[in-house]
Amino acid sequence: MGITGLSKLLGDYAPGCMKENEIKNYFGRKVAIDASMSIYQFLIAVRQDGSQLMSEDGETTSHIMGMFYRTIRMLENGIKPVYVFDGKPPEMKSGELSKRKERREDAQKELDKATEAGDSENIEKFNRRLVKVTKQHNDDCKELLKYMGVPYVEAPCEAEAQCASLVKAGKVYAVGTEDMDALTFGSNVLLRHLTFSEARKMPIKEFHMNRVLVGLGLSQDEFIDLCILLGCDYCDSIRGIGPKRAIELIKQHRTIDEIIKHLDKKKYAVPEDWMFKEARRLFQEPEVTDPADLDLKWSDPDEDGLIEYMCTQKNFSEERIRNGIKKISKARSGTTQGRLDNFFTVQSTTSSTKKRKAEETKGGKNKKAKGGFKGKPK
Repeated sequence: MGITGLSKLLGDYAPGCMKENEIKNYFGRKVAIDASMSIYQFLIAVRQDGSQLMSEDGETTSHIMGMFYRTIRMLENGIKPVYVFDGKPPEMKSGELSKRKERREDAQKELDKATEAGDSENIEKFNRRLVKVTKQHNDDCKELLKYMGVPYVEAPCEAEAQCASLVKAGKVYAVGTEDMDALTFGSNVLLRHLTFSEARKMPIKEFHMNRVLVGLGLSQDEFIDLCILLGCDYCDSIRGIGPKRAIELIKQHRTIDEIIKHLDKKKYAVPEDWMFKEARRLFQEPEVTDPADLDLKWSDPDEDGLIEYMCTQKNFSEERIRNGIKKISKARSGTTQGRLDNFFTVQSTTSSTKKRKAEETKGGKNKKAKGGFKGKPK
């Protein structure tokens, strides 16, 4: 779920924190990708005839093909992706997971009704709601990435937290995910729509954490409390407090602790045994693998391994897979040069101009003092 309504709130209160970009502008960038989010996108995607991709034995393979081609698209644009897979969910997420289970049970009941009525539109709608990323889906994609020469990380807990830690450590430039809580975990840069298909023609939205904080006038800890008020995966929020009221309260009182002290309890019911402090700590100190212990390496594709896995085991067309391998190899040879901004520190135009003008003024005064004209020049 991420953080409820955060993207819209930032658009309203801190529009300068986001810019739109084309994928080609990320040439040479390393990006940590939330693997589960990507796999989910591929699983709910259907072909034009309304069916999912299947192998001969009836196994769903949409996620494998999606991961293969979407990764190639990033590699062709000079991006070096590293996929991060979820570990065990934190205990605090159990409430959210229970809600998701209930929603799936409701969706199954609705699907049964739609199937009985022959309602194709609702059959597709509720089928999508029943999609869940499984361990097998993850294992399939890890196997694929290994043969493609693309690194992946198995997070001990939440993938977004591990992705954010890689950004903060300077291992990668940004987190690629649709969940806004990568910012709450402290990622300096968040990219949305990076793993969307090219056919959707949606620009990549790039959020910068420092501009978020400046735009909202908050510290990182105050921003975390705002996100908890908006609604996160780890605890309930105060019913009746929407985004506008949440930002007003945080700016006025700066912490949830102070908000509770001054809140009209008759108007706003604070959840009983509200675990906002535990949620705050989880965002501040998430369980992650130390990025210093992770050696991220991109290598040439294993052509024989890919053919065996994708064609022999998963029944994909050998011609298509070999064409894909050629694209990976070509992309690998074309991205050996780095970005210029990895080698040079670019000073702002304003500061450079001011410095130059100051030097010119100083130089002019010196010239005048040493050899200024007396009387009219000849």
